[in-house]
Amino acid sequence: MSTTSSHIARFAGLVFAALFAATACTTIDPYTREKKVSKTTKGAAIGAGAGAVVGWISGSNSRERKRRALLGAGIGGLTGGAIGYYMDRQEAKLREKLEGTGVSVTRSGDDITLNMPSNITFATDSANLTPRFTNVLDSVALVLKEYKQTIVEVAGHTDNTGTSDYNRTLSQQRAQAVANQLAGKGVTAERIVTVGAGEARPVASNDTNNGRQLNRRVELTLTPLKQS
Repeated sequence: MSTTSSHIARFAGLVFAALFAATACTTIDPYTREKKVSKTTKGAAIGAGAGAVVGWISGSNSRERKRRALLGAGIGGLTGGAIGYYMDRQEAKLREKLEGTGVSVTRSGDDITLNMPSNITFATDSANLTPRFTNVLDSVALVLKEYKQTIVEVAGHTDNTGTSDYNRTLSQQRAQAVANQLAGKGVTAERIVTVGAGEARPVASNDTNNGRQLNRRVELTLTPLKQS
């Protein structure tokens, strides 16, 4: 067999293995009792070739401390096939509540990230929630209270206008303002991690006004509280 043929065969084998895994890993939906392939399994097969974007930036230590504290407080962790379906239903509820608000909902494996752009969050150089943003967060809080088995990272982001220290401080203040609003609406504060990322995580070029506007954002990333 030629080198080219060998490479083709190997690639085909990998694709077949991924597809087989996605087909074989079916579980029973604990809510409807139907046999399904969870989005987590599908995402794993796709991610093997394409990769995935993960919203978490707070570091595994912070999340692990939250996880242990919540489990210690008696909030049960998710296991097995229940994880994917729990996040599926939470994602669907968030999409329903946030339709038309300008907030994007992105699923990556078991994680859900809500991207809240600057035009609905804060005024320039301010950490005060706009009325429109307050309403959005109130809708998010309703879902988070229903789905208690998730940890929530709130990350503030800025463009590169101003000094990096100023941007980091402002982004942390904004993240904390969001966390306070969620907690004030009944979301357990122990579930929330806040991060001030400043200008360090741009999603667009800071060389244009449009790019800078995209970089000024708040992201909420939700991850399931796993038993282990």
